[in-house]
Amino acid sequence: MADASPTARPRHAGLTVAVLVPCLNEEAAIGKVVADFRAALPDATVYVYDNNSTDRTAEVAAVAGAVVRRERRPGKGNVVRRMFKAVEADLYVMVDGDDTYEAAAAPALIARLLDDQLDMVVGKRIETHQAAYRLGHRFGNAFLTGMVRKLFGSSIEDMLSGYRVFSRRFVKSFPSSAREFEIETELTVFAGQMRMAIAEVDTRYKERPPGSVSKLRTFRDGWRILVTIVNLMRNERPLLFFGLLGALLVAAAVALGIPLLVEYERSHTVPRFPTAILCTGLTVVGTVCVATGFILDLVSHVRREQKLLAYLQHPATVARDRDDA
Repeated sequence: MADASPTARPRHAGLTVAVLVPCLNEEAAIGKVVADFRAALPDATVYVYDNNSTDRTAEVAAVAGAVVRRERRPGKGNVVRRMFKAVEADLYVMVDGDDTYEAAAAPALIARLLDDQLDMVVGKRIETHQAAYRLGHRFGNAFLTGMVRKLFGSSIEDMLSGYRVFSRRFVKSFPSSAREFEIETELTVFAGQMRMAIAEVDTRYKERPPGSVSKLRTFRDGWRILVTIVNLMRNERPLLFFGLLGALLVAAAVALGIPLLVEYERSHTVPRFPTAILCTGLTVVGTVCVATGFILDLVSHVRREQKLLAYLQHPATVARDRDDA
């Protein structure tokens, strides 16, 4: 637990902290979000990146004390990529602008990152209102998070949480191609592939204030995240991806070929030449898929080493009092 004493020196004292808030039409919530994070982290700079809002999001954020910038390319992934490139800090707190996350938990998340020398801390959502988390979103999050845990060995239980704290070297070495809500999936898989030290901390999650509407579309964005997971599997674990594909093709060839073999054993004739040709083709293609998986696995290993070197070029973020000790 973080020290609640008003005179206690925060663990991030002496470090620059940036609060990054991607926003689209959050006029009803953004003022409170900015005010709450300025109160929780008085020394931090709050950056609100407006993604083509049609309401007064930018004006309300500026009045509340945020540094307001704009990203014209639509989609949360584009906004996060721009924020990571443009903002310089020692620590980064990323949070959605819908006032559903607990700003008061930010010092504890930062302290956990510094105390355990982590690169990412995820605010795991604990519902405080039944209406906060729609059933479709809850099921989709559990399903997609489970896939990532199985395929990439992730330890995160709430992969789609929009509340995270990052070290500088995570932010500045993160290669992203996501355009929209797939960004959280990329963040999680990147941390897992780099074998980064990460953690989750329980944080309260509440319903949106009146006038704030979710931009996440359950089926459309769920499908995009699923496609992202498959693409990441192809790129980061090609041997598994192409090995499974090759095994399926060979299994299909065997299933179609067994009746042909039985008939050939009985009559010494091949009654269905097209099926025999199809079985041969499926076997050849399946074998090529497995060989492709081995080759691309070597390429993926080299790419992973290059990303690791880029990550290690940035020093670890540590509390200043440790340096002074």
